[in-house]
Amino acid sequence: MSVGWDQEVDVLVVGSGAGGMLSALVAAKNHAEVLIVEKEPQWGGTSATSGAGIWIPASDQAAAAGFHDSVEDAFKYVRALSADNVPDENIRAYVENAAKMLRWMGANTEIDYHAFPYPDYHAENPGGSPTGYRTHMPSPLDGRKLGDDVRTLRFASPAASLFGYLNWHFDETYILLFRAKGWWWHLARSLMRYWFDWPFRFTSRKDRRLTLGNALAGGLRLALNEAKVPLWLESPLVELIEEDGRVTGAVIRHRKRDLRVRARKGVVLAAGGFDKNQAMRDEHAPLYPNALYSGGTGGNTGDAIRAGQALGAETMNLQSTWAAPVFYIPGEDRGRLCTIERALPGSLMVNQRGERYLNEAASYHVTGQQMARRQREHGDASPSWFVFDHTYRHNYPVGPVYPLLPDWAQNGMVKTVLKKGRTIAELAEAMGVDAGRLEATMTRYNAHAAKGEDPDFHRGDAAYDRMYGDPRVTPNPCLRPLDKGPFYAMPIYPGDIGTNGGLKTDARARVLDGKGQPVAGLYAIGNSAASAMGESYPGAGVTIGPALTFGYIAANDLTGANAQ
Repeated sequence: MSVGWDQEVDVLVVGSGAGGMLSALVAAKNHAEVLIVEKEPQWGGTSATSGAGIWIPASDQAAAAGFHDSVEDAFKYVRALSADNVPDENIRAYVENAAKMLRWMGANTEIDYHAFPYPDYHAENPGGSPTGYRTHMPSPLDGRKLGDDVRTLRFASPAASLFGYLNWHFDETYILLFRAKGWWWHLARSLMRYWFDWPFRFTSRKDRRLTLGNALAGGLRLALNEAKVPLWLESPLVELIEEDGRVTGAVIRHRKRDLRVRARKGVVLAAGGFDKNQAMRDEHAPLYPNALYSGGTGGNTGDAIRAGQALGAETMNLQSTWAAPVFYIPGEDRGRLCTIERALPGSLMVNQRGERYLNEAASYHVTGQQMARRQREHGDASPSWFVFDHTYRHNYPVGPVYPLLPDWAQNGMVKTVLKKGRTIAELAEAMGVDAGRLEATMTRYNAHAAKGEDPDFHRGDAAYDRMYGDPRVTPNPCLRPLDKGPFYAMPIYPGDIGTNGGLKTDARARVLDGKGQPVAGLYAIGNSAASAMGESYPGAGVTIGPALTFGYIAANDLTGANAQ
């Protein structure tokens, strides 16, 4: 042990989300001694709470599914959507290495991803894919393999679990959503699996059938355990240590002691964005002002970004988030992402004047951005109202409102935000909006919806809109008149699933200083780095996909290995 250091490793990874864990695993497989430190008492980060979709162009899995993609098409598609200040090299590094990363992860972990027919969010743009197969989803994983580590795995978010304790797989979405043949069996099997998992069930409310983000995080942790890579919980980053112009380690608060940890090869910052730091939002991202509405986890307070800034690192696009419309239930610590509900027929969104102002079925990023901009310009969109009728209420879920449960059986806090009226006028009174305007809005909407048309906002025209529509409804799976009372409404807010501006990096994930030069020994990935997507969201999985890919690139770069 060198003088002045309490711990020495080759690579120090700050953060235990998917990108950080994969970076640590790649470094370990490249024969480096690695340590992961995590601020929270649970590991997995926001990745573990997510759907775990990853956007990977030209993958082996897509080719096996019959979709022959082109890296050049993917570059052209992302380049046109991303911000002007994002270098071509960063976008190319992502699209050219994403499939390599996925191939490596499949060969070195038990994680099994498959390509999914999920259209790109702007599929009609040049290079976009209306048929999908760039978004990939993970197969379930048996959490019992993790032993006691499964107890400290961060559980799925309320928006990505059933009843707050059951995991579900993306392939089961349509079976349960549209109550397809066998749906009762799927639900009963999940309930029985959870019920009979005792005594574990009595000491932890978690489902040990890991799916979505839990499957990704769990598979990475399992491989890290096999590689004997330690992960310290409740060990926040205090500051980075720089010597002679190079980052040589960090001060980590571990077990109530500040330890100087030397990182001989480098430090990887993978600690998320500043989702839950209200002061940083106020300063940098005023368009998305409320930290409470973010779907990010509580530990995402910008620690890594500020630590880099303290050494003179440059930042970029701090005003940007992964925008999203969210439901907020009083007492919860985050917003609930609203993805599927807005595309289903028999619903619409209105502002506080009772008027529609957007295509409800657009991607959640576009919808969240439009809501936030509307609020800034007119002050009537936060909250907006998600309005639906009796038929919708008893066919589809709405956030925490489940279709099989009568109104009186809903959670008490849910009932405080769910508004109901026998007529549109009665509903308008409960919402606090002008009854005449709301009735006029719905009359116009219904007349066109009956013909499967939306001349105002073109709902259901785009491939992505129809992704979450009800295929049983024709001619437009996203449109049906709201014509059966009682009628319902829930407040819906402009929120996000995390910030995506951060430390400025190059194509090798190296953090750059104010002169555009790499800060030696310092790398940043995920939401700790400014996204290669700029302020855009090209498709499902462009959050975790780049986090994993740049984690893979960073680990190979700092260990001197070539990406294979």
